Amino acid sequence: MSEKKEQNETLAVSERFTSLVLKEFGGNIAGDLLVTDHHKALIQGYFIAIDRALAAAEENRKRKNEKNADHKFDNELPIVWANVNLTDLAIDLMHYAKLGLDMQEPNMLFAIPYKNNKRNLYDVVLMEGYNGIRLIAERYAIDKPRNVVVEVVYSTDKFRVVKKDIAHSVEGYEFEITNPFSRGEIVGGFAFLEFDDPTKNKLITMSKNDILKRKPASASPEFWGGKKTVWENGKKSEVELDGWFDEMVRKTLIREAYGKKHLPRDPRKVDDAYRHLELKELEYAKLAAAEEIKQLANTVDIDPDTGEISEPIIVDLGKAAKAAAENPDF
Repeated sequence: MSEKKEQNETLAVSERFTSLVLKEFGGNIAGDLLVTDHHKALIQGYFIAIDRALAAAEENRKRKNEKNADHKFDNELPIVWANVNLTDLAIDLMHYAKLGLDMQEPNMLFAIPYKNNKRNLYDVVLMEGYNGIRLIAERYAIDKPRNVVVEVVYSTDKFRVVKKDIAHSVEGYEFEITNPFSRGEIVGGFAFLEFDDPTKNKLITMSKNDILKRKPASASPEFWGGKKTVWENGKKSEVELDGWFDEMVRKTLIREAYGKKHLPRDPRKVDDAYRHLELKELEYAKLAAAEEIKQLANTVDIDPDTGEISEPIIVDLGKAAKAAAENPDF
């Protein structure tokens, strides 16, 4: 099959998928539904991205089943469209389209299939990358910053905080990279929110310890670095991975900077799409006691070169939900 013919067939399927999403969404949501051509184009892009994510996850499922046959991985449910909970996915996709998140843009929105044992289906969870987090925060903030600076600070850098006080009318900082090609160890980082009214400028600082507190308990060593258990020739062993710790630190700073604590949301701007997003985040949080979803939320979009998921991970939602129910502190 020629590449052009394959692209045309993919486009045709994505158009049918878009129609199905609109039908499912319209059948589950009361009231008028105003859908623009831009929304439809985003949904077609969602199909293409999710289709790729499902295919990659299916390959990973097969590989793990074969590789771990003696270790009871044993997931026999194929990760294909026929086994996807399409009703919930359609509602989620329509809301994300209304938010304007483009799944084909780098680090904006990612699709991750999770096995739901109760339904014997895969729930496709949508997670924002840091560009998605930024877009949503700026759209719904009471005050949108005109510029945001995020920097990781290393041991050879010179960084000085300038706090707003009797001698300084605005908050600020001084930052100098003294050795750009050998900056030493990471000691922390900062984010600077700059507004049209400079008296509102805000400096957010995080030490390395502050950042590590936000590291998921089951963080992937492929991203955060550290030891990973592998099976080789039927034997378990540990390997040390460098990971992408600097990228993870930077993403943690971005998430902090664009959080509600520093950029409060404007109630007058909040709409159904944003409320749906908040409900989904609450749902994911309740399932995150075992840290699977937290791990993905902080690592899945960190491929510095491509912005793509390096290795799809399938999470058992039933296990996560049970862990959440058994965790009295959650």
